Amino acid sequence: MTRDRFDLTGKVALVAGASRGIGSEIAVALGEYGAHVIALSRGEGGCDETLDRIRAVGGEGEAKVCHIGKMEQIEGIYQYIDKTHGKLDILVNNAASNPYYGHILDTDLGSFKKTLEVNLQGYFFMSVYAGRRMREAKAGAILNVASINGVSPGDKQGVYSMTKAGIINMTKAFARECGSLGIRVNSLIPGLTRTRFAQALHDDDDFMAMQIPNTPLARGGEPSEMACCGIVFTFRCCELYHGRIYSS
Repeated sequence: MTRDRFDLTGKVALVAGASRGIGSEIAVALGEYGAHVIALSRGEGGCDETLDRIRAVGGEGEAKVCHIGKMEQIEGIYQYIDKTHGKLDILVNNAASNPYYGHILDTDLGSFKKTLEVNLQGYFFMSVYAGRRMREAKAGAILNVASINGVSPGDKQGVYSMTKAGIINMTKAFARECGSLGIRVNSLIPGLTRTRFAQALHDDDDFMAMQIPNTPLARGGEPSEMACCGIVFTFRCCELYHGRIYSS
């Protein structure tokens, strides 16, 4: 397979949650293949390292602050895109919140609301705003980073798992209604991946002792491995489901 089949020259890509981990790796890969990458993080300077890496591989990009749990910030970033670029070709929803790690019965209301605000409301309206612009162009690709917890809930991750299940179903809903508009909508469903976001899991010896024997490679995934799937999903209608890819 030649690199030309993955040429993104002239495309504008928006990556939410691009400061580190899977989001950063996908942003760098998109830049390497020619897209202009708008990397989002919740705080100023959060994506500086990602931008340095994009430029190091010959790509171009910019960093913006956007908390996708805040509607006014979502509206602001799309107004910026309209004014500066006039289009959006690719959206990657990767930003996530998981403020509580513990028994489901001890979940507090604040953690519950924060998790839903980012993981469901944020993904939904980022996709709505992107999809409206892609509808005008009759083309576009949306990638939602979910989790294997959306298929089978993770221990001590009840609300987070619920939202990831919602993201998987949300992806199918958008794909069903937007496919005829020329918009491809796919989900990436990683298993245990070595990111800072998942550090609490890696530090939980009991959890790891349970997970590793059930993992074929006997190790966690790497963010760079998820980026490879992300690039493929930009071009094809397919869904990664527990280590298998299904194409339509």
